[in-house]
Amino acid sequence: MLGVESPLRAAFCRRSETIVTINPPVAVGVDGTPQSDHAVWWAAREADLRNAPLLLVTAFFTPTTYGIPFGMPAVFFDDQETIAGKRLAQATTIAKDAVDGRPLKIHSELCTDLPIPVLRRASQTARILVVGSRGHGEFTGSIEGSVSSALAVHSHSPVIIAGELGENPRTHTHRPIVVGVDGTEHSRPATEAAFEEASLRGVDLVAVHAWSDITLAVVFSAFRESDWDERQDDHRDHLADSLREFQLRYPDVTVRPVLAKDQPGKHLTEYSRRAQLVVLGRRGRGGLSGMLLGNTCREVLRTAHCPVMIVNSDR
Repeated sequence: MLGVESPLRAAFCRRSETIVTINPPVAVGVDGTPQSDHAVWWAAREADLRNAPLLLVTAFFTPTTYGIPFGMPAVFFDDQETIAGKRLAQATTIAKDAVDGRPLKIHSELCTDLPIPVLRRASQTARILVVGSRGHGEFTGSIEGSVSSALAVHSHSPVIIAGELGENPRTHTHRPIVVGVDGTEHSRPATEAAFEEASLRGVDLVAVHAWSDITLAVVFSAFRESDWDERQDDHRDHLADSLREFQLRYPDVTVRPVLAKDQPGKHLTEYSRRAQLVVLGRRGRGGLSGMLLGNTCREVLRTAHCPVMIVNSDR
């Protein structure tokens, strides 16, 4: 236990053991909520697919983290550490169950810092960071303004926001991976990540490409469906060009291209109903450096029916 009373308690992180960096872990935020449990289940499966270790990361409240200028009795810290340890033990059980008894190296990290910097630091050395879509207190929250949305913007590694997985998520493992492809350099890292996910799982890849990010009929009153009809072949070729390099690298992945004239977020959300994962680039074809998270990405995070992976468009 921590066991020392101090007027100012320094933040710390304690990892169960050193992780060899040549085999980076899949890291997951743990806060003991059902959404966190879903994230742990997903992260364990990701680690298993990659023969990578799993890193369980939890944080607990300390007044000095928030700048409260008075000391707390040592028993407060000891109690918080005990509760955090129980969360990690529960997460370990969930992770082992997720991989059906296959060997999985599990590490844990207990921190007294704020959750966003803790998880962002974990993402520096992680293959993937996984967080729940909602949670309690400060560890995770609703998508907008929460830890998960902050990490979607600031994570160093790809981040998966694992929403509700259903009563038996194993029934989802045959479902395809869905990726949004806008044909720009910004979507290339996401496209590559989606091919890798589909290949690891042995499932199809649904590649969704929309001509426009806006609702054309609303913005352009003179828009005609024939305009889209005339351009479909060009966009079909454009999508094929965007996928060709990755199809050569992942010949085992069957690709199902989907063309739409507008509203990519709406179409991606609809396909997420029958997918196990949606993969998106952090920024869209606008490519504005000040727009840290694209509009389509924000929309899908709010409305998707399966976990969403956000990949840094600038990596």
